Amino acid sequence: MWCYRGGSISTEPRINDRIRVPEVRLVGPSGEQVGIVPLAKALELAQEYDLDLVEVAASARPPVCKLMDYGKFKYESAMKAREARKNQAHTVIKEMKLRPKIDPHDYDTKKGHVVRFLKQGDKVKITIMFRGREQSRPELGYRLLQRLASDVEDLGFIESNPKQDGRNMIMVLGPHKKKTEAMAEAREAQAARKAERQGVAHADDTAPSEDAAVEVEETTEVASADVTEAPADETNAEA
Repeated sequence: MWCYRGGSISTEPRINDRIRVPEVRLVGPSGEQVGIVPLAKALELAQEYDLDLVEVAASARPPVCKLMDYGKFKYESAMKAREARKNQAHTVIKEMKLRPKIDPHDYDTKKGHVVRFLKQGDKVKITIMFRGREQSRPELGYRLLQRLASDVEDLGFIESNPKQDGRNMIMVLGPHKKKTEAMAEAREAQAARKAERQGVAHADDTAPSEDAAVEVEETTEVASADVTEAPADETNAEA
């Protein structure tokens, strides 16, 4: 009876002596087509070029193999994958809850959060919560949602129009900027702030201190006093 004992299945291609076929379709280091050659010949060419023989298409008949520096190939592939993950944009929906009769100060605070979310390239779900008799006045929530959408129209748009959902009214705002654009702008702004801080620190190091300026001023005054007193001494001496 067959039994699976576990263990991970390797996804890496077979290289060099791990390739177990009589012949391969060989691709040269620069991508040129060498043709179908015996495996022994392909391994011999790999040693001659000081490269690895890498199976790039195992399902082909015969398998396709390429001469390459496999260590360098793995490193470059890892760096590309890391960069792709860095620039990958995940769709995020933030939520902001408001009351129909919200205080003006609270409204400004909530609107500030919505502005920040939209600048980051995130969608924002606005929920108006009705309680008690407020449920009979849905127009209050509708007007509040329209007001908020108008206040942030330079950053976002109404992606989902206001609709009643039980005791709540919901609207979704979408950002004008894509998430990737917002992330790129945030990185540029961070780099600019860092460069500005370094520039200020450098200016502080090279500028003369206040103590040094005072010391120079005092020295100048003393020197001036000595000069003005000299003729008086000479006059007394002649006398």
